[in-house]
Formats: sequence, structure tokens, C-alpha cells
Amino acid sequence: MASNRISRRDFVKVTTAALGSIMTVAMGIPVIGYLIDPALKTESGEAWIPLGPLENFPIGTPTAFSFTRSNINGWEKTVNSYGGFVIRESDTDLVVLSSVCTHLGCTVYWLEDKQQYECPCHGAHFTAEGEVIDGPPPRPLDEFEYRIEGDALSILFKKG
Repeated sequence: MASNRISRRDFVKVTTAALGSIMTVAMGIPVIGYLIDPALKTESGEAWIPLGPLENFPIGTPTAFSFTRSNINGWEKTVNSYGGFVIRESDTDLVVLSSVCTHLGCTVYWLEDKQQYECPCHGAHFTAEGEVIDGPPPRPLDEFEYRIEGDALSILFKKG
């Protein structure tokens, strides 16, 4: 009759391997989670950016503003600067334009003497309301959606 008994040496081998495997899995799962977590995180592409009180933006003059946003892409974090102009036509009538040229993405600036925006990259010009006067841009300057709460102005930033 064959013996179904396991030797003491085999028992210790099997028990040691089983306990080692359990401990490896118990310690490995949190480490794997830690390593892949940044790749699984998604960041919302929209945010309301406060620009400050309306009194900071005089009526009739395009007023420049800027802000920064962090972008997380997996393990890489970058900080980008954005800007634009607030054109306040009355107490509640505003136009909030992006300062990014719609041709190649250069930053436009306001020419007070000509009462227009100019893109330094290819000489494009835009009206105070952002419409193309001349140059290669295919469309007017982009507008930010805005809201006024109390006396504070905020814009909706959409990534992308």
C-alpha cells in the first residue's frame, strides 16, 4: 500500500512557498496601484477662473489679464500661462477675448494708437471686438464664456 503521507521537508517547502506568495501579493498590490494611479487619473478640462472685481476693467478700454493652469499628464505636471482681454462696454455688457491668435497660436497685443490687436508672428490685425482686419487668421479671436457674481468677473476656461 502506497503511503499518502507528506514528508516534513515537503510540508515546510509547500507552507513556505504559500506564505511567501501571499505576502508578495499583499505587498505588491498597493505598489502596483501606486505606480499606475497617475496614468488613470483624468483632469477636468473646464474650470471657472476668477479675474477679479469689475472695477478693475475700465469701460471702453481692452484690459489684459493672465492666469496659469497646471496640466497633469500621467506623471508629468506642467504649468501653462494663458491670457486675454476684457472689453467692458457698460456695467454688465462685456466681451472677453483670448489673446491667442487663431492662425498659429501666437500671443496678440493691444495697440492703443491704432485701436486694434496685432499678432507679431505674421502681422495679423484684429478689431477691438476680435474680428479679423487683415492677415492669415482664419477666424476671429476666440471668446471666453463669462459670468458676473456680485461684482466679481470669472471666465470659463476650456482645455484643448
